Amino acid sequence: MTTSPIEATDATDATDATDATSTIDTTGTTNATEVSPVTLTTSDGEHLDFGCAPGQTVLEAAAAWGAALPAACRRGTCGSCRATVTDGVYDLDTHSPQALPPGERDGGAVLLCRTRPHGPLTADLPYDNSRILYGGIPVREGTVTALKPVARDTVRLELLLDEDEEQGAGFQFDAGQFVEVRVPGREERRAYSLANTGNWDGRVELFVRLRPGGLFSSYLRDRARIGDRLTVYGPQGAFGLRETGTRPRWFVAGGTGLAPLLSMARQMAEWQEPQPARFFFGVNEAEDVFAETELEAVAVEARAFTYEVCVWRPGTGWRGAAGTPADRVADALRTVDAAGELPDVYVCGPPPLVETVATAAVAGGVPPDRVFRERFLPT
Repeated sequence: MTTSPIEATDATDATDATDATSTIDTTGTTNATEVSPVTLTTSDGEHLDFGCAPGQTVLEAAAAWGAALPAACRRGTCGSCRATVTDGVYDLDTHSPQALPPGERDGGAVLLCRTRPHGPLTADLPYDNSRILYGGIPVREGTVTALKPVARDTVRLELLLDEDEEQGAGFQFDAGQFVEVRVPGREERRAYSLANTGNWDGRVELFVRLRPGGLFSSYLRDRARIGDRLTVYGPQGAFGLRETGTRPRWFVAGGTGLAPLLSMARQMAEWQEPQPARFFFGVNEAEDVFAETELEAVAVEARAFTYEVCVWRPGTGWRGAAGTPADRVADALRTVDAAGELPDVYVCGPPPLVETVATAAVAGGVPPDRVFRERFLPT
């Protein structure tokens, strides 16, 4: 069976997870009963110093100290809590190789939800201090106001959040962030990127791919009704737009990885930002296409925005572009005029798509540090 380069496969389980013990610096030994000092440095130079008790992960220790670091699954399957260890000895618990490929692990990359220090540990975080939630993750209650199929196995879920004592009626967040929604009647949560933009009304818009046997998917498919009450945790996450002057921005999405990039494009349109932007949206088959109306609305409102939808297996009825988003990005980069400016590239989707797009972008001349990635993994 050929694996789709656009949509993620079913959720990873323990059969394809890995364990590791890493030693960036193995000099000396540490008593297993001692608290390990941890120093985390954000991309804007802020330092977080706290202790990690024996048996705790760095993510757990940070939360106990009062800092909720960007994370989603908290069990090594999503990759949202990635960091880079620069010094120290640690164990890296079982995790999905899609969330943290072995080659990246060799360079010090870790998942903080699976990292248990043995002695002093220092690590770099790939986001600014503003992305850390001090005091905990906000929790809001909300009401389902819309639930509509938009493609073969994708639905749009809209919520209206209750008024909050601290935030009032509004729901402010940075384009690119996500929320977790608790599965009704259970303690498990599922993470979904926000497709709309921050607003004063408390509106939440999500695109959810319905997965066979998925807890939240089963709820949406079988039991969800307008008026249902749901608990929302967030906003959370470090994915977002970078301020780089008027440099062009290209957005590359696979499947429901469209959501955070649509949020970014909508924000650019609302704020009338001057950067030219292109949006590449890919799906497996024509029946999987959605959000064309939303993309067209951005094209009308924005100052300089174009988009295209491509289908990997187009069939006879499809009249648009064929292939994958990586193909389209590679082709588009070849047409960038010598005097033109190479774009910043924002890519979101399943790991195979993200990596092939990143490879194509770098091969086309985009510096690696201007390719911003968000991997979508089922949790």
